[in-house]
Amino acid sequence: MIICPSCGSGVSVDLCLGCPTCGARAVGPPLAKPEHELPSFGRAALAFMIGTAMFLTFVGLLIAAFIENKSAFGFWTMVTAGEVAAWRVKWEVLFISVIALVVAARIVRSIGQNPARYIGLLPAQIGLAGVLTVILLVAALIGITVPERLRQREYSVAAAVSARAHRIDRALLEYRELHGTLPPDRDTCLKELQKFPDPDGTLADALKYLDPNANTYAPNAKIALGSGKGKPSVRPVALRNANGPSNPDPPALSFNSYDLFLPSEHRWFASDDDYIMRDGVIYKASDPVVEKSTTRRIP
Repeated sequence: MIICPSCGSGVSVDLCLGCPTCGARAVGPPLAKPEHELPSFGRAALAFMIGTAMFLTFVGLLIAAFIENKSAFGFWTMVTAGEVAAWRVKWEVLFISVIALVVAARIVRSIGQNPARYIGLLPAQIGLAGVLTVILLVAALIGITVPERLRQREYSVAAAVSARAHRIDRALLEYRELHGTLPPDRDTCLKELQKFPDPDGTLADALKYLDPNANTYAPNAKIALGSGKGKPSVRPVALRNANGPSNPDPPALSFNSYDLFLPSEHRWFASDDDYIMRDGVIYKASDPVVEKSTTRRIP
């Protein structure tokens, strides 16, 4: 069955006799196929243009990044420019390269399987190589910058924690100047510090990041323990629940030292990423100075 080009109806007879529906007739029998068909170069040209366009685009971005840096020409300056260009097009390369890679690979495969019908295997392979080159270059240039970017991220997190911690430390020093002692517990600390003037909002922002755990803030009192000989030793002693049923009157003791536990902004691996500020000095939770602390806690 064939389709009548005049009315579009299906025709099961020879169109030279006329279409039963509209009466249209064919001028003559269909043309015979040529004895020699030229192979197609279109697929190879498409693969070549895809690979060449991707490669030249990346080279252009690399040159633009190099010009922006205004550095002397050299290997490492080109590597730096390549890193900048790779980070700029990472998402575009991620999506476009997958499509381009699949298309170029299928074209190369089809040309290799039908050499009599399609020609241009070498240009198609060059286009596929261009796509692979861009993918590998972008992956390599991004990969070599990951450790440095992770270090920079760690520095930024530490800087943010340090800024918030020292803002709280300044508020605690102001509280001690007013009352002669540090706050006795976490709840009192938060309640009293929230009353302080905070025109720029930095204190409120710092308090917002405190760990909700009850042991976030631990005040201590450094007491001189003398033995009668030599210089007396000073040891920090933290008091807890000193005024209970057996001791209704709390001792007149001034807290002059504290430990402030500061959670890190990210906890991908362990709590070792947390920080502890002791009297204005910030330590990592895994620091031996913190782990081997001689602070005694009296229940």
